[in-house]
Amino acid sequence: MQQIEFAGLTVGGGSLVLIAGPCVIESESHAVDLAVAISEIARRVGVPYIFKASYDKANRTSGRSFRGPGLAEGLRILARVRERAGVPILTDIHEAAHAAPVAEVADVLQIPAFLSRQTDLLEAAARTNRVVNLKKGQFLAPADIRHAIAKITATGNEQVIVTERGFTFGYHNLVVDMRAFPIMRAFGYPVVYDVTHSLQLPGAGDGVTAGQAEFIEPLASAGVAAGVDGVFLEVHEEPSRANVRRRRRFPGRTARCRPRCRGRASASWLRRRRPGSAWRAQHSRAGFPSRRCRARLPGRGRSAGPG
Repeated sequence: MQQIEFAGLTVGGGSLVLIAGPCVIESESHAVDLAVAISEIARRVGVPYIFKASYDKANRTSGRSFRGPGLAEGLRILARVRERAGVPILTDIHEAAHAAPVAEVADVLQIPAFLSRQTDLLEAAARTNRVVNLKKGQFLAPADIRHAIAKITATGNEQVIVTERGFTFGYHNLVVDMRAFPIMRAFGYPVVYDVTHSLQLPGAGDGVTAGQAEFIEPLASAGVAAGVDGVFLEVHEEPSRANVRRRRRFPGRTARCRPRCRGRASASWLRRRRPGSAWRAQHSRAGFPSRRCRARLPGRGRSAGPG
């Protein structure tokens, strides 16, 4: 297994990594507050953490949907998040021309699933020598991702992470085949499970993407039990007020949940154990923090919007 090392952490080294943040940058203060809060929770439970947020979501269902602050302002905000929260940054690129400027700020360049076969985009990201998080297309069989991996590694960049985010299953639906995780890990690169995107109901929200947030906890637990190297979650302190994708975000918790809440015991869920162990089986059933733990993350309620 190729171990990906950057910004003082290792992906694929036997510890579960958390990639989490808002779908899209809503404002500087919102992004910073959320990064600081999640970072504190991750630090307390001993889990390496990478902040994720998009500066421009160019693949919205509707042209009326909120896309984000754009390249220049988005990179300024992401740099501010890195400075204030002290965490590595992951963001996605949709155009080859964005690779170089984004690499000046981000530690990880993400290839969106819909673009996972776009050779020019893959090569541009790879040539920055940053880590490339390659999302498997919703239309690809797990074994077929090896061709996209090869496009990246042919440039000499071996820093590849592969992310599963579900497979198109009829209209308005995605499914996750748990066999995909060992199949893709067999190519020798770390595999991350994007839980929240895999619960999309694409186009099912009358101009927006709907989702099934009620299944985040069991599917995330199943992915960890299947041996993934990291978990990818879109997080918001109040999903119902998020600018986008309100129906499938994981509700944030504070670091000060009551002991009877599983939010306090999230260390047990997040700490990586070997697949198949009794511990792993037990805590896969236990799942994520209880829904009783609904205290908000420190920071903002309704965001003021980009900028």
